Amino acid sequence: MMDKYKKFFKTDNFAASNGIMLTECKPGYAKAQVTIEERHLNGAKIVHGGLYFTLADFALAAAVNSYGVVTLSINASMTFFNKSNSGIVTAEAKEISRSNRLSTCDINVYDESGLLLANFKGQAYITKATIEF
Repeated sequence: MMDKYKKFFKTDNFAASNGIMLTECKPGYAKAQVTIEERHLNGAKIVHGGLYFTLADFALAAAVNSYGVVTLSINASMTFFNKSNSGIVTAEAKEISRSNRLSTCDINVYDESGLLLANFKGQAYITKATIEF
């Protein structure tokens, strides 16, 4: 079952160009990871906040679209807690509310040791278009 999600989300060119990979996915839940490279670091030699945001947004997209209905982000915010500059960073998305038109997710971004790096709150609009996995 996971293969169908991986195949579909592999078409996310922006995530792929940043080295982001989907590692787990089921309706309302997803995990994505990225291995930090030099290209992900900002001028202070720490991971650019935009990478954390992209990673979390991708996990959100996987979690909310995994029901087979096109669901698009409409609101997001992120709080940063810690920094990193190497290793594997993971975003874990959990849907906390779903109605007939809105989905809300909580996404934690953490490093290999489990240190919480950031928290992302995302809300998405559920369209009427279906996804062919």
